[in-house]
Amino acid sequence: MADRDDAALDDPVRESLRGHHAHLARWLGRTATYQPEVSTFSTVSADPDAAEWADLARLLGHGELADMFSSPATPPPDWEPVFVLEGLQMVWSGGGETGPGAEDPGIVELDADSVPEMLDLVARTRPGPFWPRTRELGSYLGVRDNGVLVAMAGERLRPRGWTEISTVSTAPEARGRGHAARLIHALATRVMARNDHPFLHVAEANTRAIALYERLGFETRRHVTFRGFRVP
Repeated sequence: MADRDDAALDDPVRESLRGHHAHLARWLGRTATYQPEVSTFSTVSADPDAAEWADLARLLGHGELADMFSSPATPPPDWEPVFVLEGLQMVWSGGGETGPGAEDPGIVELDADSVPEMLDLVARTRPGPFWPRTRELGSYLGVRDNGVLVAMAGERLRPRGWTEISTVSTAPEARGRGHAARLIHALATRVMARNDHPFLHVAEANTRAIALYERLGFETRRHVTFRGFRVP
């Protein structure tokens, strides 16, 4: 696996949009966001001026959500705050519990035909933002029970040298069976096979998930604050 370049994680949305996800990007000046229904994540430069915020407003449209992810940039006062969430950025450090990995026969690929089921599972478990085209960001894997999708996880941001594991979801009736750990192992194995490093984000209040990730070999790199604003 290639040497780590941690600097790419300081602005993972921007790094993804100008790199691996360039084909899904919309740019105006120095601002960028994803195509509709892929993601609401947006990015501005490190020190944006009023003109740059105006560009982002034009890019997104009146009344739309500017999900600034972990960007510390503060928009003008007329951008209405929608949410603030404290979180952690965690990186895989090696070690941790081992699992079946990418060859686990109980894990299936989730294709475009699976999107309605994926949206339903996300609505029930609320792991974070997931839209009809979010699946286009990377590979998504799932576990089925009698044909019903009961757990899933996939790849989201792709800054250079890194792949984010995200949307880790298990239906309430299927919890406690190790599905999340199996999916994370399978995804991490794939990520490392292409010389990337796995990382993820988690709400700071989600102590159960943090404990699982630590058990699987992830460690906290930094605290982050997720913020969203309504475009005036």
